[in-house]
Amino acid sequence: MNPDTLRHFLTLSRTLHFGRASRACHLSPSALSRSIQRLEEEVGARLLERDNRSVSLTAAGQSFQRYATEVLDRYALLQSELEQDAEQLTGSLSIFATVTACYSFLPDALADFRAAHAGVTLRLQTGNAEEALAELERDAVEISVAALPERLSAHLEASPILQTPLIFIAPRVRCGVSELVECRPVPWREVPLIAPRFGLTRRHLDRWLRARRIKPRIENEVAGNEAILSLVALGCGIGVVPRLVLEKSPLRRDVRVLVVRPALPSFRVGFLTKKKKLESPLIGAFWDSVTRTQSERA
Repeated sequence: MNPDTLRHFLTLSRTLHFGRASRACHLSPSALSRSIQRLEEEVGARLLERDNRSVSLTAAGQSFQRYATEVLDRYALLQSELEQDAEQLTGSLSIFATVTACYSFLPDALADFRAAHAGVTLRLQTGNAEEALAELERDAVEISVAALPERLSAHLEASPILQTPLIFIAPRVRCGVSELVECRPVPWREVPLIAPRFGLTRRHLDRWLRARRIKPRIENEVAGNEAILSLVALGCGIGVVPRLVLEKSPLRRDVRVLVVRPALPSFRVGFLTKKKKLESPLIGAFWDSVTRTQSERA
């Protein structure tokens, strides 16, 4: 039972999809299936129920998921302890971030760590902002770049990077939506709204609407700021996104910012990890580096 096999199982147990799991593991679906079959033979129990359409964990699979997570955490800690006396840290560090973070502030935020620890491989996973915390909680990654929760769970540690305001955006193209938002006052109950399905932006938006006793006309609920920008640019409605996302978007010239009073609150973006992971010399070194970098730039 080697660490790679455990990683294959944990990836599949999180995605419950052979195609996505095989891509994440850089294996063919058939190779991943053989790896799982060998693991089940070694464990002596069926860990997954699978057919042509779905995958689910058995009771034994749920127990083994906890075991495999603990084993890999301990293995990573052991590797770090064995390497900490070396001149340079080695190993890999998994980070989740949005595409916007990757091509805006993340390279600068990681530059000092990368310069000091060139032997460390950074494994970067991208996705929607709303997925960042969930990926961290599922141990899919060791570090997440995310909008920091208003109340941080006791088992999490945060290192702020920047603050960005939330803004309302509307289409530039002449359409029914752009005509509505030019009315004074804006007939908010009539304006179609493109809203995020969940997450911190959605909570701030819902509070803003409730405080003004506005029952919104939600045209669409989507995952990801990119989807909101695209639909707004097409004239499907107005939306709310972080200003940083708009500034870095190729669609920034196709939408315009609405001046709204009172303004939506800003939120902080930062690194998140589980406190127990800071026991690892590798993650501890990363945390010290990014925290020091942000302190020096403050």
